[in-house]
Amino acid sequence: MAETIWNGAVTVFDFIMDNLVIINVLLSLVIVFFQRRSPQTVWTWLLLLYFIPILGFVLYLIIGQDFHKSRMFKAKEIEGEVKYAIRRQEETIYHRKLLLANPEMNRFKDLILYNLEAGEAVLTDNNDIRIYTDGKEKFRALIDEMRRAERYIHLQYYIIRNDELWQEIEKVLIEKAREGVEVRVLFDSMGCRTMHKRDWDRLKSEGIKVAEFFPAILGKLQLRVNYRNHRKIVVIDGRIGFVGGFNVGREYLGRDPKFGYWRDTHLCIEGAAVTSLAVRFVLDWNYAAKENLFLDDTLFEIPRYVRGGRDPVQIISSGPDSQIKTIHDNYLRLIHSARDHVYIQTPYFIPDDSILDALKIASRSGIDVRIMVPCKPDHPFVYWATYSYIGEMVAAGAKCYVYNNGFLHAKTLSIDGMVACVGTANMDIRSFGLNFEVNAVIYSERTVQRLERAFENDMTQCTHVTRKVYDDRGIVIKAKEQFSRLLSPLL
Repeated sequence: MAETIWNGAVTVFDFIMDNLVIINVLLSLVIVFFQRRSPQTVWTWLLLLYFIPILGFVLYLIIGQDFHKSRMFKAKEIEGEVKYAIRRQEETIYHRKLLLANPEMNRFKDLILYNLEAGEAVLTDNNDIRIYTDGKEKFRALIDEMRRAERYIHLQYYIIRNDELWQEIEKVLIEKAREGVEVRVLFDSMGCRTMHKRDWDRLKSEGIKVAEFFPAILGKLQLRVNYRNHRKIVVIDGRIGFVGGFNVGREYLGRDPKFGYWRDTHLCIEGAAVTSLAVRFVLDWNYAAKENLFLDDTLFEIPRYVRGGRDPVQIISSGPDSQIKTIHDNYLRLIHSARDHVYIQTPYFIPDDSILDALKIASRSGIDVRIMVPCKPDHPFVYWATYSYIGEMVAAGAKCYVYNNGFLHAKTLSIDGMVACVGTANMDIRSFGLNFEVNAVIYSERTVQRLERAFENDMTQCTHVTRKVYDDRGIVIKAKEQFSRLLSPLL
């Protein structure tokens, strides 16, 4: 039997090798005429298929398939109080009745309306935001809040590793489940590929509900590896929500020697914006678990009061399930809105042409554009592609920095000390269109200025990439940059 299967596999392999040119031509026709992709992506695939045919064919099988979006992911409509809040707020803005505590924020009303129209993102103004840049502090706060849970804990992460951090979190989840708290854990199949079925079965045996986003076939075969749910959301009792860059693993506590200290940005939100995070989690859960949690209205009760809350927030999301790139468009609109400065922290800086041009125009127009990236790679091709774009921004007059105190994983964009977009989305093509992402848009001087002070403090741990520093890089680095940049539409 085994010999028959082996002979069959060899026969298929021989057929592919003998007809590889014809197969790649057919794939090229599919890419050009039957898939709606950007011209850069189309040309990248054509170059790979023709100049590196074997590698190009294998890569296309793994990450090149363009699943039809409406079939791949279809979310249920948002109903109830949240839907009514969206419609009421649209009407308020259209009739010019929206009153913001800070009149200077009025120049962002068009962005607020865009997020309402494009992403059904309600603006809430009774929020209190805590900022965490250190993993130990973030997870200490998360665990403390989970211990206070009385009704439910909804937890969603892209990466969960079965190490000491997860074991501590798992212990709390099991304790709360035994107390009668409803616990749900949603994870991405690709991001959690190191976890085993027994790890999830252990949770299920305790009454915890577990769902896998885009599960692999036959345990390991992942046909949708290119589409990843990169969101990190925790909602507790509808009163506390966490969103940001930290995943669950020892490296996020700075305990992995490869990366050293891990510098990230995560938000803890208390207030009405938590309802938007709750809706976002439920939309993903409903798809992955084939369950309709919108039937339970108690999950979406908008908090009426928050301790000292005064941070206006919109929760926005984007992904391959939508034709509208909401987070990308927010980045673009904020850059164009800047009058004094733009601060960006991102582990991967691979912008598309519109973002790149907007940043160059801003820099050449006298706007203080500052971009901070890591000094070490976690994905080599992505790192060297990032460095090539950094060189382009340096040439345009931007101030660019590489963070030396460990690994920088924060995903933040802020302008003029007034508005910031913070969450799970990197400043790269993958986050703009292939990953499922979620960000918070914060219209609050007090919170945005805290983010910018953290940025300025990080600058003391950075190397400033001047024109001379960039031009002095060696020929090997230049070759890595050029090759990686060619692949940037696929990274």
